[in-house]
Amino acid sequence: MPYSPPGFFCDRLIRERERRDGEGSVTKPLHFNGQDFSTLRQECLQRKGLFEDDSFPATVESLGFKELGHKSNKVKNIVWKRPKEICDNPQFIVGGASRTDICQGDLGDCWLLAAIACLTLNEKLLFRVVPQEQSFSESYAGIFHFQFWRYGDWVDVVVDDRIPTLNNQLVFTKSAERNEFWSALLEKAYAKLHGSYEALKGGNTTEAMEDFTGGVTEFYEMKEAPKELYKTMKKALERGSLMGCSIDSLVPARFETRTTTGLVKGHAYSVTAVDECRPSQQKESKVRLVRLRNPWGQVEWNGPWSDNSKEWATLSKAEKEKLQHQSAEDGEFWMSFEDFKKNYTKIEICNLTPDTLEDDKIHKWTVSVNEGRWLRGCSAGGCRNYPDTFWTNPQYRLRLLEEDDDPDDNEVACTFVVSLMQKNRRRERKMGANLFTIGFSIYEVPKEMHGNKQHLQKDFFLLNSSKARSKSYINLREVTQRFRLSPGEYVIVPSTYEPHQEGEFILRVFSEKRNTSEEIENRIEADHPVPAPASVGEESEEDHHFRTIFQEIAGEDMEITANKLKNVLNRVITERKDLNTVGFSLESCRSMIALMDMDGTGRLNLQEFRHLWNKIKQWEGIFKHYNADQSGIINSYEMRNAVNDAGFRLNNQLYHIITLRYANENMNIDFDSFISCLVRLEAMFRAFQAFDQDGDGTIRLSVLEWLQLTMYA
Repeated sequence: MPYSPPGFFCDRLIRERERRDGEGSVTKPLHFNGQDFSTLRQECLQRKGLFEDDSFPATVESLGFKELGHKSNKVKNIVWKRPKEICDNPQFIVGGASRTDICQGDLGDCWLLAAIACLTLNEKLLFRVVPQEQSFSESYAGIFHFQFWRYGDWVDVVVDDRIPTLNNQLVFTKSAERNEFWSALLEKAYAKLHGSYEALKGGNTTEAMEDFTGGVTEFYEMKEAPKELYKTMKKALERGSLMGCSIDSLVPARFETRTTTGLVKGHAYSVTAVDECRPSQQKESKVRLVRLRNPWGQVEWNGPWSDNSKEWATLSKAEKEKLQHQSAEDGEFWMSFEDFKKNYTKIEICNLTPDTLEDDKIHKWTVSVNEGRWLRGCSAGGCRNYPDTFWTNPQYRLRLLEEDDDPDDNEVACTFVVSLMQKNRRRERKMGANLFTIGFSIYEVPKEMHGNKQHLQKDFFLLNSSKARSKSYINLREVTQRFRLSPGEYVIVPSTYEPHQEGEFILRVFSEKRNTSEEIENRIEADHPVPAPASVGEESEEDHHFRTIFQEIAGEDMEITANKLKNVLNRVITERKDLNTVGFSLESCRSMIALMDMDGTGRLNLQEFRHLWNKIKQWEGIFKHYNADQSGIINSYEMRNAVNDAGFRLNNQLYHIITLRYANENMNIDFDSFISCLVRLEAMFRAFQAFDQDGDGTIRLSVLEWLQLTMYA
């Protein structure tokens, strides 16, 4: 019978308590891998040695797990060097960090480098990610640190300054200045965060943008972009938003291939400026321009408004200076907004807060953050295409309490943004993990159910259609969408497309006005207190018949041991062909006796046995209801309903424990395991009620009492 060690759940409880205790302090970075930069640097300075990071060593393992780690010819020639071994005068930052400090090397992480280039446009954001006062001179100890937003917390990542080189040249990201190393070390810290350099191969610019800001990203397909896209982009940059774009390639083989116009398909670009100019021959109209950067540090647009195009000759010197026009092969170029829309297919805007970009008002948004898990056999129900399991997904109650302040809009509505982000998939790629296809649905809660915090059951979703939902299910780290709904109560159901896919996620809800969102968890309770077997009054004919049978089984002492109980139950149960069971184990029968044994003899008397018999008959009826095909098993999702029918209200964590403890590898539960589970639940509820003398739902136990309770139940 599958069993999960108690340490697994103890660790989860401890982490949950620490998370609650630490709420409100997310601005203080956590030490990634437990490494404290200040302490480690001080230790190195005291012993006059350079830091070597054993948690991300200068070895093949840190390079990668597939391509980089097994390209033997190349890997054999890679040498990890410190900047002082590469050049004479290494500097952390030369003349200020700028977008030209990022040039792509032999790693397909243009998405990351495009985000870093955007980051340099906002000094406040940059120095949050790249802490100042780091250098290769003062207090140098071969140790550096960087900070990233990681699923709701800021983490401080420490690295040594050993960097992969080939022929004394950096293998991966480098600066245009040979002696500048901040971008290479930032890339190394980000690689460490995800387990290896190779883990950074291929991605979405918004992923890194959010890791640099903690912001939320909205996507626009050019063919569906709003009419005021130019205004939206300009306002976004003014507010510090990070912006990237790309050209989709329908043919994978053509990824990162150069077109005749100099643009590259399947490649991430940074949007670094949006502006207007007035050519000398056009006195009335202005030309709208967009400035972009290729992370390669070369290969540029060669059409109108490119570096050496004739259009620049029509501008005054002042206009050129305003636009910072340069004719250099540095990967950065201007193009008209119209050409931008024609050539690029997608734009991504990472807002530091999801302020509305369609008007001139600055809004303060409220945010709710919820962490969750999809658990196979318990809460990984898949999308609406799987109605039998969809309802088991985690559910989050959203209360939209106040309408938007918009005098020009007569509609009573609340604007909010839902962001569903799956966690740790990139880091787990070396173990075969890929991004799940994810999405979410939003359901309106009927007024008669307002305030009801119970997990919504299968029938609700069969009878009600969604009020809103994510535009599509997609295999991205994050799915984000903006909505406008009337004030009220709603339920958000995040899910993977396919059921049985296990993973962690974070669900964020941003709204212009006050809102609350929280996970719906059933209140843990039993419908009725579990009574002790009552003494029998005047004996009926049926009672007399039962006594006679019991006496034949129990013998002269009129008590049944675990072995006798096993024999009698199995003699009856194995004849039930519809249960298709081999019978109860001795351990199951011992648990039954522990539940019903009121006098502590370790045996059952007549009243205790009869009470148990009635319980088993009741639970047998529930099992048969869900065992409609008479296979002798019910699946773990049906088990949730069966436990509910037996009178127990549990939360997702407890359902997960039941699945781990009682289901087989196919997530099925047989009759023996089913009865054992319900016996254990009854015993634990009864024990708790005995200790909870004041009825406040909290008990205090000594170590001895705890051990007695868990061992006996």
